[in-house]
Amino acid sequence: MDQQMIAAYGQTAPSARMQPHGNKICRVALQQGYDLMAKQGSMIAYTGFITFEPWRDSRSQRMMGSVVGERLGLMKCTGQGDLYLADYGADVVMMQLNNDGISVNAANVLAFDAQLEHKIESISGLVNKFSGNGMFNIAIRGTGWVAITTQGTPVVLNPGERETCVDPDALVAWSTGLRVKSKRSARLGALVGRGTGEAMQVAFTGAGYVVVQPSEDSTDRFHFRG
Repeated sequence: MDQQMIAAYGQTAPSARMQPHGNKICRVALQQGYDLMAKQGSMIAYTGFITFEPWRDSRSQRMMGSVVGERLGLMKCTGQGDLYLADYGADVVMMQLNNDGISVNAANVLAFDAQLEHKIESISGLVNKFSGNGMFNIAIRGTGWVAITTQGTPVVLNPGERETCVDPDALVAWSTGLRVKSKRSARLGALVGRGTGEAMQVAFTGAGYVVVQPSEDSTDRFHFRG
């Protein structure tokens, strides 16, 4: 057995509920009574005794979810052991909420602690200004762990009182306490962003953070025609 390979890539003792294995795998230390919600199909391996079952939300959530499509599907992970999650080689980012919240593009949700409150929300009022489409996010709130995915290594920005503007197609997640508005830079339309000649951004101010991925490909987002 190649001890060097094991030392480089093998299992290590968990030091937190969630931790990265490389930058594309999320490792979760599951315990009885502390269930996990994860994206269906994201399990790549596990040790111990863990069971998986499709999760069904409330009727109103299911109705909104049906608009988004089956790709939003979540599974409930229960048991004792180490669970490894990934999503087609995307980078994985983990964060610990402390009685606060985050709004995540639905396509970028990988996993979160089951005790966290979560709901599907439409942000079509904001995104309609960019593309004529609506977009769905999952708002997650409480105290616990969340794992999200990005296309490439992300940058995490802290707006503070200085306005921070983001291309909507590169936007992954943001703290729910931030102030959010749309912004138009018509004169820069030929130089900034993608689209029909106007440079449109999402502008953030306040205390919190914004997660931005290096890809501007919006094909994985949950859009619907209004």
